[in-house]
Formats: sequence, structure tokens, C-alpha cells
Amino acid sequence: MCARKIQMPREVYIGPGVVHETGEICSSLKLFKDIVLVTGNNTYDIAAKPTISSLEEYDFNIDIVKVHEASFDSVNEVKELTTENSTVIGIGGGKVIDVAKLASFDENAYFVSMPTAASHDGMLSPQASIKDSKKATSVKAHAPIAVIGDSEIIANAPPRLLSAGCADLISNFTAIKDWKLAHRLKHDSYSSSAASLSLMSAKLITDNAENIKPGLEESARLVIKSLFSSGMAISIAGSSRPASGSEHKFSHALDLINEKSGLHGEQCGIGTILMMNVYGGDWEFIRDSLKAVGAPTTAKELGVSDDDIIEALTLAHTIRPERYTILGDNGFSKDAAYEIAIKTGVI
Repeated sequence: MCARKIQMPREVYIGPGVVHETGEICSSLKLFKDIVLVTGNNTYDIAAKPTISSLEEYDFNIDIVKVHEASFDSVNEVKELTTENSTVIGIGGGKVIDVAKLASFDENAYFVSMPTAASHDGMLSPQASIKDSKKATSVKAHAPIAVIGDSEIIANAPPRLLSAGCADLISNFTAIKDWKLAHRLKHDSYSSSAASLSLMSAKLITDNAENIKPGLEESARLVIKSLFSSGMAISIAGSSRPASGSEHKFSHALDLINEKSGLHGEQCGIGTILMMNVYGGDWEFIRDSLKAVGAPTTAKELGVSDDDIIEALTLAHTIRPERYTILGDNGFSKDAAYEIAIKTGVI
């Protein structure tokens, strides 16, 4: 068997106020002095400004790129300023981090991940989700050399983002079921260590669901650590399989149908309720856990129509057809989709 490289961050910093130590961290890692700082409009004021001040204290040269969407155009904009002698720092949510991650990978540059919200596990994983037209495409990238997660900033992010991150983690339960199914029926490669780590990440959330509250630094720290370990599972597996299955296909299908649908993690959470029901598992436990962390469990709470849910269920099997899941090759009929959605109370 050929050896396979597993990429992990060299250093991880999680705690209140750690953003102010960015210059010291980058200096201790001996990163290149030319920094391409990728951020968004909101996250610029919240986290990029103190990061810039910290970097300037250690004589780093900084170019700033503000991105508005995770598109290949945004990636190319960052690449224009990036060389293999640069360090790319992504400061923001999933879109910003994915753009910074892929641009740095393409230019063979170091990448530092600085999430400002605990909304999904992309902060660490070696995968980037980039939109091509309307469709999100999963692209191979690389893991960051360092992760700097300021739990104080993350705690003060909109509560909905923390709930979405919890829902994204809870979706690991069905992702692992799908992965095991594909291993049995299609002989897909499978890693028991990655699967165990993924499930542990999900259980950390469900075991502490009643204690995860918006605005609490301790809650933010717990969720970001869980997202970190979920991202590690992806790195170990060499694919997003440990954290992405039929529930993610459902979410991506919903994106195609309704551009103004919910957050990625919220949609995956509802997808997990539906798919756990199909598996004959404890979907009520999934639903109750999502409710406990403040995530939506119905179409109405998500802000989409019942028809959108049904259409997404019938379309989901066409998303990444090479990735086998409980959806099978033919998906669900409209009648079956209605039965699943009504039984679980999603519609």
C-alpha cells in the first residue's frame, strides 16, 4: 500500500483575545513577511483591524482583499497578490476562509485560518467549497499551517451562526452512516479512526446541547473545538466523507432550488432529521438536539416552502452522484419525499 500524507495544522490557538497575538504567532512560525489578508466587510472591523495592528508590531507587510462570495473570481483576486513567498490569512466565515484556503493552495503559499464564527468545520479541513455559477463545488486544497480562533469574537457573532455550526456537527451522525453504507456496498475506502473522531465531535455537541448558549465564551470554545476535531477527521480521511453525506446533498439541492434558503449548517441539520428517519434511526433525538442549540427543525423555521423541501429531497441524489449514500442512484419519489417530510414534522 502507498503511504498517504495527512495534513494537520502545526499550531492551534483557541481562547479569548488571541487575535491580538497574531503577530507573535506568525513570527514564531517564521512565516513570510508578506501577508495577504483576506476578509469581508463586517469581519474587517471585528477581527481584521486588531490582526493588522498585531502584525504591524512585528513588521509584516500587509495587502488586504475583501471578498463577498466564495467564487473562483474571488480566488483569482487573492491569487494576483499571492506568491509562494506570501502568507495568506483568512479572517471571517466559511466563504472567506475557503477563498483564502484555495488561493494559498494554488500559489503554494502558507495559509492561516482565523474563523470569526463557529458556523462550519471548513476552518481546518483540506477542502474548499467554491461556487461555480449556482452550484457549490468541493475543491481539494490544504489544511492551514495554523488556526487562530478568538473565542471572544466567536461568542459575540450572531447566535444563528453558532447554532448553524452545531447543526453542521450533528449532521456527522448521518454522514458516517452513509460512509459505512458506501464502504459495504461500493467498497469505498473507509477510516474507522476518522469516523470515530467525527462521531465524537457530534456527540460533544449533543451531550452539551442544553449548555450551549449564545454570547458565552465557554460555549463558543466548545463548539470551535468540536469543529476543529471534525476538520481533523476530514484530514485523516483525505476527503469530506466523515462530515458530508446525504444530508449535505439535500442542503446543496436546496441551494439550487432557493438561493435565499437558510445557512449551510441549518440546512444540513434538517437534512439529518430526514435522513436519520430513512435509516430508521432516532431522528427525534436529532430534532431535539437541534432545537436545544437553537437550530431550525422545520421548513417554516428555515424560511423555505414545503415544496422546496420536497423538491430538494427528490433532487438530492443528483448532487455529487459519485458519492454513494442512502439516497441511492435513483433518489426518492415525490410520494416518498412527502411521507418522510411529514412524518418528521419538517413540513
